[in-house]
Amino acid sequence: MKHKISEEIAIPEGVKCSLEGNKIICHKGSDKVSKIMGMPKLIIKVDAEKISLLYEKAGKRDRATLLALVAHIKNLFQGLGEKFVYEMEICNVHFPMTVKVEGKRLVVSNFLGEKEKRYANIAHDANVEIKGNKVLVSASNIEHAGQTAANIEKATWISKRDRRVFQDGIFITSKPSKEHEK
Repeated sequence: MKHKISEEIAIPEGVKCSLEGNKIICHKGSDKVSKIMGMPKLIIKVDAEKISLLYEKAGKRDRATLLALVAHIKNLFQGLGEKFVYEMEICNVHFPMTVKVEGKRLVVSNFLGEKEKRYANIAHDANVEIKGNKVLVSASNIEHAGQTAANIEKATWISKRDRRVFQDGIFITSKPSKEHEK
């Protein structure tokens, strides 16, 4: 049976939100984050104090989608307050690898003695810092930070070798969602 369901999210102090088509844009100072809400039956309204999401006729799946969108919007607000940071560690047992940032790509050289370089794309507004054997990925948008960390981890993924022996790679050691939930 279909029901009318709605959720309201309070806009934090100092944050200004606007709606352009199906895209929510939030500003706080010079920081800007946005999220496309591409749900066909969803009605979005943005006021000065709140964002309202409404489904006129919703089932169980629409309710789950609505709650997921609420979580995405709360992540936008949280990203305006402080950046989401993924910590990664460079591990090399056999060959010392070289990791550096060139423009919007991370370049890994001499991975397992390979002559060819491996590349990982850095998503939109993500920032990558290399400090010794640590790699810090930070961004205001949790999706961009997470995608960049996943790209880096995937670039050093090895197959057809025993992972117990060949433990080289760049691995995620801490995620922001675990720290923010405390």
